[in-house]
Amino acid sequence: MHLQVMYRAAAVLTALTVLTFAPQAQSLPPPAKTVFKCEENGKVIYSDSPCLGAKTVDVEPPRGVSRLSGQERVGSAVQQERLREHIADAMRPLTGMNPKQYETFGRRQKLPADTQRECQRLDGRIPLVEAEERQASGEALVDIQLRLLGLRKRFRELAC
Repeated sequence: MHLQVMYRAAAVLTALTVLTFAPQAQSLPPPAKTVFKCEENGKVIYSDSPCLGAKTVDVEPPRGVSRLSGQERVGSAVQQERLREHIADAMRPLTGMNPKQYETFGRRQKLPADTQRECQRLDGRIPLVEAEERQASGEALVDIQLRLLGLRKRFRELAC
């Protein structure tokens, strides 16, 4: 019951945030914060698309430029992102979610319910298969990497 109240409060605040910032929103998708490091024909390639045997690299896009004078210059997109983080921090006692979790929750609210459930399932499954990959070797490693590639592609297709 308590969890339902938290999700409802988060959904209401997310809706308010979306309505507030929708007119300024860009038509581009949010930048991918997970980058895959792939090796193809002996060359290392970094991509936002998964590949067989990919290693994940978490990246955070830069958030403004500081001048030599020490003043920080940030655009409206960064200001809005910071505001959403402050809202998420303020809602944390109700939702129990950190800003990153809250942003994911808000983004997934636009998805159909069955897609949201599949994203949650993948959230739990991908780290388990990644752990299996770290432990495996030989032929078992290839099988696990194929399974992991399928999960990552599905995660991307669903726009989780």
